[in-house]
Formats: sequence, structure tokens, C-alpha cells
Amino acid sequence: MTPNHNERCAIQIEPSRSIQIVPEPNEKHLNEQQHADYREYRWKFIQWMRNEGKNPEKAEGYSDYTAYESAYRTARFDRWTWSKTERYSVPPEPALATEYIEEDVIYRDVSNATKGKTEEALARYYRYLADNHPGCEWEHDQRFSSSGDDSPRDYLTRRERRRVREAALATESWREATIVLTSLDAALRPVEVARAKAGWVDTDNMLLRIPREDSSKNTDNWRTSLTSRTAEALEHWLEDRAEDPMYDEREALWLTREGTQYSSRSLARLLRRLCDKADIDTGGRKMTWYSVRHSTGTYVAAERDLKAAKDQLRHQTPVTTMKYDQVPAEQRRSALEQI
Repeated sequence: MTPNHNERCAIQIEPSRSIQIVPEPNEKHLNEQQHADYREYRWKFIQWMRNEGKNPEKAEGYSDYTAYESAYRTARFDRWTWSKTERYSVPPEPALATEYIEEDVIYRDVSNATKGKTEEALARYYRYLADNHPGCEWEHDQRFSSSGDDSPRDYLTRRERRRVREAALATESWREATIVLTSLDAALRPVEVARAKAGWVDTDNMLLRIPREDSSKNTDNWRTSLTSRTAEALEHWLEDRAEDPMYDEREALWLTREGTQYSSRSLARLLRRLCDKADIDTGGRKMTWYSVRHSTGTYVAAERDLKAAKDQLRHQTPVTTMKYDQVPAEQRRSALEQI
């Protein structure tokens, strides 16, 4: 589908406001053929945001305001990638989005809330790209909150961590149990669950050994600590896995029942199911697999220090870990009761 005549240049969203499909600063980077290609590419993304981006299953789009803001923030990102790579290319590789945040966005003289809105716009962009362009899934641990509060909000409390662990063990599936236990220890990102290989597991030393070529940032070899309980559970799972024909000649540590890799969505469904089973009131929190990761980061930082959290979460720079420099609510409450 191509834009009709009235929408070749802009999409009207209000009587006095429209979304320029190709903003003027972007036009300056494009020749006639590139402009036509980019206009079609952008039109599809903007229409996706307006018609289904918020909830594709219910065909629920974002508000016109959100679509407007996201359109211009992502156009600015596209422009940055062309300057960075010295050529016109769409869609941008996910690694460029991470570089954009780390090399450009965090240094802007704007509020942290504004930086958070840029991150959220890029997250929308890559959700669209992941569904429409192979290899465009962006795994990103958001640094800034659009509310201005940069500390992770939607994480599991200590009590909830215990109950989720118990619910996972009650499934009578070592596969699901070890996904949860390992992620609670190692703060695995969704992409790391998907890429995990049996060869990473070192139960004797209670470690996950993640080689550089398999790490989500593809920069370092990592040794991530595991508890003795998780190491023992992984021993059981590796025994079960060795007898399952689905894993014959496959390195994957975990696969779904259908034999596919886990995704952000399937992991979020697993967590929500376990929360329901454990009678955890999510209270309006957005429970995704990052809720597990944020929980681990918060409590490792509280119990040890930011250096320990940085190593356990496999962050490249301390700046990323700084958002975990907070005292959890239950510890603050305990302190109040003692004074």
C-alpha cells in the first residue's frame, strides 16, 4: 500500500497539526530516489503507530500526540544514522540505536524525562521493525524514565522474587524453572534467554560463561554468578534436555514447546502466568522480563554495591548501572521503624 495523493507529504492529525512524513532536515540528506523510498518506509511506520502500535492484537493505536512526537524523534535518529554511516540506509541496525543513546542522547542538554521519551520512541520504532524486518529486534535496558524518575519502577520485590521462584518450581518443568531461576540470578535479558547455549553452563563453579560472540552487546566475555540452588536445578535440566529429541544437534539451552527461541513476548507471558499463580498483585505495573532484571540489579546494588551490580548485569559502563543506586522501599520502611 502506498500513500494517497493527500498524504504524500504529510498526515493530518488535527486541524492545525500534521506529521511531515519526511521532515525537512531529513530531505537534505536524500536524492530523489532515496526520498521516494524513505517516504514510503516512513508512511508505513507512522500509520502502524496510529492504527495498531499500542496493542496490535486489538488494533489499538497510539494517540495522535504520541505518534507525532515519536515520528519526529525517530526521524532525527534516522538522520543521525546516515551521518554516522555516511550513507542512506533503512531500517537502521539495532546496534546503531544503542550507540545513538550512548553517544548522543545521554549528552544532550535536556531533562532526563526528555531523554526517556526519546528512548521510548526508539522502542516503538523497533517493535514495528521487529515485526516487519527480520533481524531488527532491539534489546535495550531503558536508562531514563519519561516521568523524570530514572529508577526502575516495575521490578519484583524480595517477597515477589521468592514467590515467583516457588511458582516456577511448582510447574514441574525443569525447563521453565531454570529459565526463571537463572534469570533471577543472572538478570538475563530476553535476547540472552533466546541465545543461551548449554555450553554456557558451568555448574561446578556455579557460573554462566557467556562468550563475547554470544553476549547481547557483543563486546566482552562474561562470567555471571549463580546460586547453588540454580546450579543444581540446571544440572537436572541438562539431564532432561539430553534426553529430549527436540534438542538433538541444537546448542540452545532453552526452547519453547514448539521448538522455537523464546522472545520478549513469550517470556512476558510466562512471568505474568507465574505472577497469577503466585497471587502477586501487579498493581498496574508493566510486568515484562525486564522486571526480573531490574529486580536483580536493584537488590544486588542494595546488598553489595554498584560495582557488583554492574558486573552481574553485564553493563559496559557504570553510568548504566547508576539508576540502581537506590534503596528499595522495604529497606527504607525498615529504617523508618528503627528511628
